[in-house]
Formats: sequence, structure tokens, C-alpha cells
Amino acid sequence: MLVRSRVVAALEAKKDHFASYQVELRDTLGRFWAALESLPSFSRAEIEAKFSEAEIVWPGALPTSEQDRLHDTVIGAGQSWANHEDARAWAKEVLLNIPTFAVDGSQIPPSRDFSVPVGAVQVGWFENPHVPGGQYVKDLVFEVLAPDELAEEAEGDVGGDFPDWRVNLRRFEMECQAVIEYMEAHAADGPGSPRSKKDGPDTAPLCFFDGSLVVSFAQHMRPNLRRRYVDAVTGMLRASQACRVPLVGYVDTSFARDLVMMLINLCQLPYAPRMSDGALLRPRMGWGDRSQVYICARDDKVLPEYGPHARQVCFCYLKTTAEGAPARLEFPGWLAEDEVEMERTLNLVRAECIVGNGYPYALETADAVAVIGLRDRERFYTAFQRFAQKQGLALRYSRKALSKRMRR
Repeated sequence: MLVRSRVVAALEAKKDHFASYQVELRDTLGRFWAALESLPSFSRAEIEAKFSEAEIVWPGALPTSEQDRLHDTVIGAGQSWANHEDARAWAKEVLLNIPTFAVDGSQIPPSRDFSVPVGAVQVGWFENPHVPGGQYVKDLVFEVLAPDELAEEAEGDVGGDFPDWRVNLRRFEMECQAVIEYMEAHAADGPGSPRSKKDGPDTAPLCFFDGSLVVSFAQHMRPNLRRRYVDAVTGMLRASQACRVPLVGYVDTSFARDLVMMLINLCQLPYAPRMSDGALLRPRMGWGDRSQVYICARDDKVLPEYGPHARQVCFCYLKTTAEGAPARLEFPGWLAEDEVEMERTLNLVRAECIVGNGYPYALETADAVAVIGLRDRERFYTAFQRFAQKQGLALRYSRKALSKRMRR
């Protein structure tokens, strides 16, 4: 139990530390804002030449054709409304007849309280066709991981310092596969397809993926495990390109530093470990504004393993709330190269965020479909206990865990 007086005293004892942090951050921001202001003065060729001369292969980010076309680092939304009702009316018009699809997952890791290892993954999805009188789709798939599928995890091998790695990996692969299957089923609806030429390119669906398309978290994993994450996400990138279905990896709270590292390498700024792209861009952006689109060229062990897609993950930042930091959007290179489709996709994301009050409604709903709460976990364990009894499994349950359950 926390004692409030002790907490307050402990905070007061460190007030000088917090004050110095604030001063240091303000000074660092000033230097980076100046560099950001100078960025439009460089051409794309000049930036690439500077990195080439310095032999910097992975400078954090690389410019796209927008560097020469837009001449600014932040681009306005081009929309304004008198009130939220007008904004929702605009969002409804933008989304009309455009299917949006989102997927999310949840999991139950193996518990040491049970003598028989068991885990589970649940992946849910939400499709909204946005047609008058149309029926949306909410569905999910649930998969149990049996003892033999968790054997290596129980031994503490392969996954290194990543507990529950098998359950985490299976969830990620299932989420990616759900997106791939949806895109393949809607390949005829993508821009440039026969159907879209008949009905107009605005009928192309939009897929949301909850998280980054650059799996940098896997760089500290062992090669065979990292390879499976890379294969899963590059599978989505290939499907999006082949089917011409826009894909957006949405990161609501991003601490990525790709643009920051680009400025450090380009302008010889000092290394700033506390600076993030979102913190750098936030003061310059109003609701609906977005940054330029950049190519992700992060210096990690993961992107080089993307093969032909190593320089095909692009990103920008989009301000989806009035006060918060901008969200990070990631998408395949083919989409960034299609100016019309890129702007249409950004407007779809804006519209989804209006409906979802600052967060894409499709992702919010997919999360609600997929989530496994504490009570759900208890129901799963109860079902597993009954299953074990029916199958004659020698299942033992920790007395300590049972005591905690009874006390809480």
C-alpha cells in the first residue's frame, strides 16, 4: 500500500533532478527545432549525397519525393469545421462505401501455477463496409497452445530474455495472417484493379495493423525467432503491394527516433537519447496536420533482413488529437509513391479518428473484440481444469495461487 505522505516527500527530494531535466530538454528541443526548420532547404538528392559521402547506410530516415515537392516538414490537413458535428459529417462522407478492416490480438500465457503447460491466443477483427444499411463484421479465432508447442518456452531456450515468446510470436503471426487473408480476398478492389477502374479508385479498402511494421523489438532476439517476425510482417507488405490494398501500421504513442536520427546525421547534432520524433513535431502540428512522408532507415539488425522491403517501409506522423503527440503511421512504399492514393488514405485515417474520438474506430473495435480480461482468463482456466479432468490429465494447481485467488 502506498503512503501518500511518503510519496510526496520522495518526489520533493528529487525536485532538482526534474527541474534540470526540464531545462536540458528545452535546450535540446531548441537545437532540433532549428535543424527541422532548415530541412526544407535541402533537396532529396543533397540529403542522399551527404549520407553517401559520410558512408551512413542507415541514417534513421530518408526523404521521399515529397522533400522536393512539398517544401515543408509539416503539411496542413486542409480541413476545418465549426464543431464536432460538422467534423463527423465530413468523416461520414469520406468513409462512405470504403471498407475499413482492423485486427488485434490478445493472449493467455502459460501459467506456472498449472503443472500442465497451456497457453492461448485470440485474434479478433472488425470490418465496416460503410455502406447504407450495410452490416459490419466482428469475428475472432481462438487457438490453444498445447504442452509440446510450449516445450522450448518452458525450457527457457531460443527466446532468450523474452518470456512467453511462443505465445507472443503466435499472436503476431495470426494477426499478420488475418490481414493478409483480407487483402487477398479484396485484391480486386485495390486501386488500378478492374473493379476499381469500373467503380472508381475511392472504393479501395483500408487495412489497419495495430503496431509498427518495423519489428525493431526483435533485434535482441535470437536469429531464428527474429526471422519469423520478419517473415510475418514482410508477408503483409508483399500482400499489400501485390493486391494494391492500402495498409497502415498505427502507433498511437510512438517513441521512435527515425527523423531525429536523420537530423543528427544530416546537421551534425549531438546525440539526444531523450528526443523522439513525436516530441519534436508536436509543437508544430495542429489537429489533422501530418509530417512529410519518409523512408524508414533505422540502424538496427532487423531492417536489413527485410530483403527487397528493407527500404520499402515509409512513415509519417499525424496529429489526431488537439493536445496529444502525433500518432505514427507506417505503410508500404508503393502507397507512398502513389500521391493520390496516399492522400486518400490519410483522409480515411483522419475520418476514422474523428469517429473514434482521436483513435481509429476500426482499431478500437477490433481491440474490444479480441481483448481477454481477467475474468476471461479465469473462465479459460476453469474450462481447462474441466477438460483436464475429462481427459484424465494429471493436473496440479499451485496452493499459493489458490490462496491469492481466495484472498483477492
